[in-house]
Amino acid sequence: LQRMLSIAVEVDKSPNCSSCKIADVIFPFVLNIPLRSQREAFLNTMESHLLRCKLLELWFQHSCDVPTTLPLSLAKILHFLSHSSVLLQYQDETATWQRWDEMVQYLSLLLMSYQNVILAFPLAEHLRISLNDRMDLIIQKAKPKRQEGDDIGHLDIQLKIEDFISRMQQVLGQPFPLQIMEKLCMLR
Repeated sequence: LQRMLSIAVEVDKSPNCSSCKIADVIFPFVLNIPLRSQREAFLNTMESHLLRCKLLELWFQHSCDVPTTLPLSLAKILHFLSHSSVLLQYQDETATWQRWDEMVQYLSLLLMSYQNVILAFPLAEHLRISLNDRMDLIIQKAKPKRQEGDDIGHLDIQLKIEDFISRMQQVLGQPFPLQIMEKLCMLR
């Protein structure tokens, strides 16, 4: 399935457009995956970083109490950190801290996927354009363009992380489980 989804993203003239369409179709099904381990397995095995970005962007947009029209960027990921609530309403006995832990896990996954699409590799930004055009840009050694909203400073990150921690304190109390603090450090 993951290989087929990856190919479906690549065969379109605009991988960005096809990943949006595919994410729109599979998003309701992903929301209904009952177990966290199954959701994580599905998201972690995605071969297309672009599709994973789109799917997680929909996921966080769905749980955001203050919608945003920003394009996917570091600023939008920080917006999700500030304005997303726990992602799913669990019907089992899952502890509240585990819901927050899952949200931080998926924020980290979104950030890593975004970096793979835009920032990490010199030519990775070209994942958003067709394979034929991508080859031309690779041959030309064209540099990727930074997205609007990718100029985030350390102070912005620090303030958003502190805001997120204070929101968690209101819900969870103290002390935080070590797992969440480790994931927050990794996200930072």
